[in-house]
Amino acid sequence: MDIRQLKYFLAIAEEGQITSAARKLQMAQPPLSQQLKLLEEELGVKLVERGPRSIQLTDAGIILRNRAQQILELTDSTAREISDYAKGLKGSLTIGTVSSSGATLLHDPLTEFHKSYSGVTFEIHEGNTFMIIDLLNKGIVEIGIIRTPFNSSNLECLYFHSEPMIAVMTADYDWARGQSAAQLGELQDKPLIFYRRFEQLIRETCLEHGFEPQIFCMNDDARTTLLWANAGLGIGIVPKSAFELANHSNLIYKEILCETLRTRVAAVWMKDKYLSSMATKFIETFKSL
Repeated sequence: MDIRQLKYFLAIAEEGQITSAARKLQMAQPPLSQQLKLLEEELGVKLVERGPRSIQLTDAGIILRNRAQQILELTDSTAREISDYAKGLKGSLTIGTVSSSGATLLHDPLTEFHKSYSGVTFEIHEGNTFMIIDLLNKGIVEIGIIRTPFNSSNLECLYFHSEPMIAVMTADYDWARGQSAAQLGELQDKPLIFYRRFEQLIRETCLEHGFEPQIFCMNDDARTTLLWANAGLGIGIVPKSAFELANHSNLIYKEILCETLRTRVAAVWMKDKYLSSMATKFIETFKSL
């Protein structure tokens, strides 16, 4: 049994069909079927149950699939570790970010890291918190910059300071001019704009304060919330640090005085997985600030 055979078997397990697996591996079907047969003969067990349209893993097949994933991950991380050693701190660092983390990421950490390690380039993947965690799980990004709340059970986390949500609006929606803060209840019956990531949190918190939020627009990006509010379409709710992310020339904001709606940006990475030297130094830079 070798690495190549494990890759073949994992492709079959993931695709559920030998034909699809062969296509994914860019090889003919008969040699792949032969490799599966040889693997079963070598191990002395049946790994799959063959059906007319798909294959199902046996109990032994499930064990091998799980071990194959671990072995191939270790093989990949070992190759990357050796490559890091050979190259030194050069190359590309892949990071996943949520839109509302932009100000936190760019304010100090990224600038300081670039000063120290100018040979490192970046590949940025953007999405919501759940998408970034999925990219981490798949190994597409090494580090995620996401925002609470999230499930941290499989993640190492470095949290930044807590910050409040703010209500952003044009002067037409300002019900208390000159007032820099507001109680959550003051947003009752106001047309609210916020991104889907915070729907459950905002809705439940409003209900705890005795009212159902009047949702005018839900979206998937803090910048969209700011742009819609800037156009005078309603009152946006965003983390305070996100205020500078998009055009806000027409906007004022009031800090929402509600502890439940406070949030934090966090740098996260997978537990028990190899981190490149670049990623390790990047995290160390965050810790030092």
